[in-house]
Amino acid sequence: MDKSAPDFVNPAEQAKLIRDSIPAGGLFAGMEWKISPTPFPLSENLAKEIESLGRVLLQFYRATNLLYRKSVEGKQPEWVARWLDLGKPRELIELQRSVAFKNEIPRVIRPDILLTENGFSITELDSVPGGIGLTGWLNQTYSKNSAQVLGGAEGMIRGFESIFGDAKQVHIVVSEEAKTYRPEMEWVAAQLGSRFSVHDSQFNAFAEGDAVYRFFELFDLPNVANAKMIFELAAEKRIRLTPPPKPIFEEKMLFALLWNRNLHNFWRQELGEGFLARLKKIIPYTWLIDPAPLPPHAAIPELNLTDWSQLKTMSQRERDLILKVSGFSENAWGARGVFLGSDLSSADWSVAVAAALKNFEKSPSVLQRFQKPSQVDANWFDFAKNEIVPMKGRARLCPYYFVSGEGDTARPALGGVLATIVPADKKIVHGMSDAILAPCSA
Repeated sequence: MDKSAPDFVNPAEQAKLIRDSIPAGGLFAGMEWKISPTPFPLSENLAKEIESLGRVLLQFYRATNLLYRKSVEGKQPEWVARWLDLGKPRELIELQRSVAFKNEIPRVIRPDILLTENGFSITELDSVPGGIGLTGWLNQTYSKNSAQVLGGAEGMIRGFESIFGDAKQVHIVVSEEAKTYRPEMEWVAAQLGSRFSVHDSQFNAFAEGDAVYRFFELFDLPNVANAKMIFELAAEKRIRLTPPPKPIFEEKMLFALLWNRNLHNFWRQELGEGFLARLKKIIPYTWLIDPAPLPPHAAIPELNLTDWSQLKTMSQRERDLILKVSGFSENAWGARGVFLGSDLSSADWSVAVAAALKNFEKSPSVLQRFQKPSQVDANWFDFAKNEIVPMKGRARLCPYYFVSGEGDTARPALGGVLATIVPADKKIVHGMSDAILAPCSA
């Protein structure tokens, strides 16, 4: 890592200024984090690579959208659409396939990037991400103290604003399930003025020409009273909606499709050799756990298993693997439904594998090679002791790309990068009270 972070005359004063700038209503309901006096520094090369990654991921989303459509039409393998539709209600499948949403893709793209000893690794993509307001506030606050953050002071705010075009009013609809993130979205709306407002799932005063930002997961629709109205208005082109009601973009199995050898020619044609090679370099090998029997002479690639149930019997040394729910489930976000094989007993791993096989038809799971995060050096300020505390940690980076424009002319822009640094003894990097949250600088 590049240590050339901006030097502040008084780190203690800097940390206190950051803490004192936290909005009165907070940013995450009931959540706290450790404050670093400075942004998390990235090497110039890594910063440039992250900056350019947005167009690669946008093209991956476009190709994914096309793959699904062609599978439905019988021009690509039928199992692609069948896998992606597993467990989804008929109404949602019909919406996803409708002419109204045919070309729609999410306008916020956020990968989860782990810094590893071999560079970095994208473990998943999130099309309904938390952290937009938090990262916007971090960028603004650190910039006030002369820090040069990726995306700049206003990158997150202006990026979010740009995805709604010329919509008259923008309604950010936050479900009860996502209420932890409501304070940060209220902060975003306040920064952008009266054109933006935050509502719960009871709001229904949508007008022609408005836009809606869907801050609720598609698995949660039964608990979102206004979802049906929102989708109907969007289908009639009376309002603008993002992300679209297309569960394919909430599936982690997209990475398994990328690695599936049967689809290699499709990906090469739609992504180009360069983008495909780049994605395969940074996305760990991923499998969909489909319990369909294999012919006696066949084996699962890379693992050399002839039946998924054999996964249960692998030794702990062989289980450097992550098992997780693919999508459309209350267990498919955050660190829920995630199992690190090498960290579990044989009995617990066996139970997790059995559940994945049993639930395939209603809630499929994926298996992914575990990418161990490398150790990084970070600092946080202990306000009780009034001192800087150095910390060996492991880092996850979350860049936010905002897609503005229409059709083929749409372009992604990097708004900012959120770093989450957890203590080095944590195996899975996820937001927690003992983590440092900071913007990134180059």
